Amino acid sequence: MPGVRAKTPHGEKIMLSYVKFDNGSSVPEHSHPHEQACRVLEGELEFVLGGEKKLCKPGDMLIIPGGVPHSAAAPNGPVLCLDIFSPPREDYANKQNSFMSDD
Repeated sequence: MPGVRAKTPHGEKIMLSYVKFDNGSSVPEHSHPHEQACRVLEGELEFVLGGEKKLCKPGDMLIIPGGVPHSAAAPNGPVLCLDIFSPPREDYANKQNSFMSDD
């Protein structure tokens, strides 16, 4: 997705994903079988989880169960967040996701 970049260090059973959103950028609704935790580090992240919208600020955390549709956007400026996946996402680990980069 334009304006969204991630770095994803990972081990055998867990993956960290530092995600940077430029102002106005977003990740469209999607789902995956992995459990995901998200903590907003900087900025405001508009998150939609299972159809419910929430504006998350620094320090806010979310748990996304596997298979639940969700999306994220940065409508009010840049955002930095930390996502944690278990098990690791294979597409991220193999750098096959379209928004993976080293920025």
